[in-house]
Amino acid sequence: MDRFDQYRVFAKVAEMGSFIKAAHALNVPRASVSAAIQQLETQLGVRLLNRTTRQVRLTPDGEQLLDRVRPLLAEVEDIDQLFQANQRQVSGRLIIDAPSRIARRVIAPALPGLLRRHPRLQLILGSSDRAIDLVQEGVDCAVRIGALHDSSLVVRPLGHIALINCASPAYLHEHGEPMQPGDLPDGHWAVGYASPKTGRELPWESPSGDGSTQWLEVPSRVIANNAESYIACCLAGLGLIQIPRFDVQHLLDSGQLVEVMPACRAAAMPVSLLYPHRRQRSRRLAVFHEWFAALMQSHLEIPSDLVRAQRQVIGHAANTN
Repeated sequence: MDRFDQYRVFAKVAEMGSFIKAAHALNVPRASVSAAIQQLETQLGVRLLNRTTRQVRLTPDGEQLLDRVRPLLAEVEDIDQLFQANQRQVSGRLIIDAPSRIARRVIAPALPGLLRRHPRLQLILGSSDRAIDLVQEGVDCAVRIGALHDSSLVVRPLGHIALINCASPAYLHEHGEPMQPGDLPDGHWAVGYASPKTGRELPWESPSGDGSTQWLEVPSRVIANNAESYIACCLAGLGLIQIPRFDVQHLLDSGQLVEVMPACRAAAMPVSLLYPHRRQRSRRLAVFHEWFAALMQSHLEIPSDLVRAQRQVIGHAANTN
């Protein structure tokens, strides 16, 4: 087994945390996997994996090696694809991270269509409402909503998601319907939402007369730290919420939630794809980018000229990668 194959075996063991699972995934005997790791450790002069009867974990040297070989393996896979008979096909693993509600309500239902077109593609879909380190965690691409901090990541803006104000019919029956943001601090309750970054409850956002944003402290009896609980509390009549429309459109359609103060919506939130520079030329990533951008169109508030510009950029990336 040559050095490249040893790297490939090592990466698979590290990703799956098991010699047996890696052997099954690679369709090789377990003894071959063990031998490849032993040879690699001997050649490099370091221990890469800590082995117990129950689990396999990377050593610090193993973590450093995995960070280096992942992009190397991805580049080799992409080179191989250049010579496939069907240039529209992509294969291999793509690791995506997305907010939980986008993963559940937007990405997962549409995945069968993507995988029918690219049956050799494997998508690892992580979903959380917390920020992660893409490079450290080996993520190829992340979907992010909201303002972004400066970083070394490549950012591809997709558009903006509309935020709306909602309440349940039961809440409105008990407390009445607010007509303007000024009605909220004294006569209404909000379901609080804790920032994933700070853990602090976020204030209520509304536009002011001069076009700027004003922040209101609306009392809350319950504070949620994820979107599922946030919406569930609103459905239970515990207060008003501010939420992306796509998150609750089905509840609006069924009458389980009602939009309030439609003329006083918070500013729309930007939606972006982020990925490390070293993975920006992956054909898998270009395919996902194009697919996800099209998938999100019905949920976005986006100028038509920006749509045209995005399509030109995406089409160029897909054709040249």
